[in-house]
Amino acid sequence: MTRRGVIGLVALVAAASAAGGYAVRRLWVSADADQSNARGRADAVFAARFVNLSGSTETLEQWRGRVVVVNFWATWCAPCREEIPVFIRMQNRYGARGLQFVGIAIDRREPVSAFQREFGMNYPVLLGGLETMELMRSTGNRSGVLPYTLVIDRAGRLASQTLGGLKEDRLEALLAPLL
Repeated sequence: MTRRGVIGLVALVAAASAAGGYAVRRLWVSADADQSNARGRADAVFAARFVNLSGSTETLEQWRGRVVVVNFWATWCAPCREEIPVFIRMQNRYGARGLQFVGIAIDRREPVSAFQREFGMNYPVLLGGLETMELMRSTGNRSGVLPYTLVIDRAGRLASQTLGGLKEDRLEALLAPLL
């Protein structure tokens, strides 16, 4: 390699290092900002009001202090139908260790009640209306995709958000450090 080539290579490595350092710094700054924002987004979820299948109003505040998996779904959503049996198994497996699934259906009461019975859902199912779409947007689901799943840690911070269906191994990996 010529001297000119070596100088060019050194300049390229130096530029890449500087850019890498900038990117790492940006990630740390973003992570810090996300941490402070994570509690605010989770607080909004805990404070939101939903109607249960009996017609009473509830908030998720009653599960604060647990690891809460909030799943926004609908009876007509194929990926939702695939992941709900996983949630049922995980609620059975880890409920005693402080895990709480909560389903928020973007649907009408009658089909949701029938679906809950058919699938044997062993966790609370609440109904979400138009304001739930705004809640989903404010927590990171800007496109309104279903299913959409949030994981809130015991400290009340948003630990994870997933657009689309969750497979059991991926969910296990998300939950293991929190339980």
